[in-house]
Parts: sequence; structure tokens; C-alpha cells
Amino acid sequence: QVQPVESGGGLVQAGGSLRLSCAAPESIQLINTMAWHRQAPGKHRELVASISSAGITNYADSAKGRFTVSRDNAKNTMYLQLKNLKPEDTAVYYCNVVSGLMEYWGQGTQVTVSS
Repeated sequence: QVQPVESGGGLVQAGGSLRLSCAAPESIQLINTMAWHRQAPGKHRELVASISSAGITNYADSAKGRFTVSRDNAKNTMYLQLKNLKPEDTAVYYCNVVSGLMEYWGQGTQVTVSS
């Protein structure tokens, strides 16, 4: 099954930082939008940030000012820099990749923020 692979999650104290990576396989060509979503226990999955192939970014209100999304098109890779993390940021973070009419999801990476 073709899917992107997330990495970089972990356990961090409140106020700390993490950098997540999402690597899409080379078989996924002409990627349009790449995005990070997250799902906390007992909650729906929500969009955190997205970035277009032209570098246009979009953030959830909860992420503005603290998270930064970026991508390296040559490497089919997207990043999410997380700063000033809060306990409410605890969730599984998923990578989403759109290529034409196809959409791919990663398995997710756990981010846990302790108070």
C-alpha cells in the first residue's frame, strides 16, 4: 500500500518543541496539497496546517503563531515545526497528501505533551 510515512513525534514537556516529518514515496507524483491533521482521544480528526505546491500555507486557529508547515518538493517531504506545545496539542498527527484525484494518509505519529 502506497502511503506517506510520518516521523518525529514523541513526549515533550509543555512549552517544548518538536519537528515532524512526512515523506511521501517517489511513486506519488505531481503532489498538490500536503497537510497535517491530528486526532486526540475521543475527538474528531482536525486539520492543523496545509501547504500547496506553490508554498501557500493555511493554519488552524490553534496552530497560528506556534506551528510552521514547510515542504521540500524535490524530496516529496513536508515538515511541521511545533513550538510552545501545550497539553491540548496531544494527539496522533497524520500526514495527508493529495495528488490529482488521489489522496493518501500516513499511519500517524504520536505527540504527547505533559504539563
